[in-house]
Amino acid sequence: MSRKLLGICVCAFATIAAWTAPARAQDEPKEKPPMYSYVSNWSIPRAQWADMGKAGAADQKTLEKAFADGTIVGYGNDTNLVHQPDGSTHDSWWSATSMAGILNVLDRFYKDGTTTSPVFTTATRHSDNIFVSHYYNWHSGSFKGAYTRVASYKLKPDAPEDAVEKLSKHLFVPLMEKLLADGTILEYEVDTEAIHTEAPGTFWVIFITPSADGLDKFNAALRDANKANSLLGASIGSMVDFTPHRDQLASSVGIYK
Repeated sequence: MSRKLLGICVCAFATIAAWTAPARAQDEPKEKPPMYSYVSNWSIPRAQWADMGKAGAADQKTLEKAFADGTIVGYGNDTNLVHQPDGSTHDSWWSATSMAGILNVLDRFYKDGTTTSPVFTTATRHSDNIFVSHYYNWHSGSFKGAYTRVASYKLKPDAPEDAVEKLSKHLFVPLMEKLLADGTILEYEVDTEAIHTEAPGTFWVIFITPSADGLDKFNAALRDANKANSLLGASIGSMVDFTPHRDQLASSVGIYK
């Protein structure tokens, strides 16, 4: 998935594992109503990258209308910055608080004819994903020249059924909310697939930062957490298989309501 990327490696999990101790009930992050995201991933030859920008401009009118009438709560596009032979180069996405909202916009694209843009016929690979998140937050407004980091992780077969919930409440959300509050990041989410095209048990952690400095500040926050508490991440290692872990970094343009 090229849009959604967070580079938390094994040592980073160990760094923040100190937060696995149960929080007081009144302070524990709450699961939110579902937010769905549709992500369309493309591998486009370098010679056609400029044409992808034009295709994105053509999509703008449809997305702006859906955003204005409340069908979606955010949308944008990403350009991958760390390329892999079998990876995507670009993606576009939109988010809504219902599956109906996601599919309503997709239907509008088909009716508008933008899905048949000539540049898409040059793609060497294409895939779509529909994700759902119950742990997310953002600052309202548009962003351009931002950076999105997404990390994919796979739970071990014997991980508890609520493993993603536990990791979100005691690790991801406390860290991300702190960085959101001080402006280091613009948005974050913990995703699983609503429509499974990957193996069950895979989840994604994503954040968007307004500038490259935010990436360094994120890493500094992890280091500070490690200094504050030296507990190891044994509980994380018992739930997460790090072998299939992958990261991605993208340049991003978008908006949230």
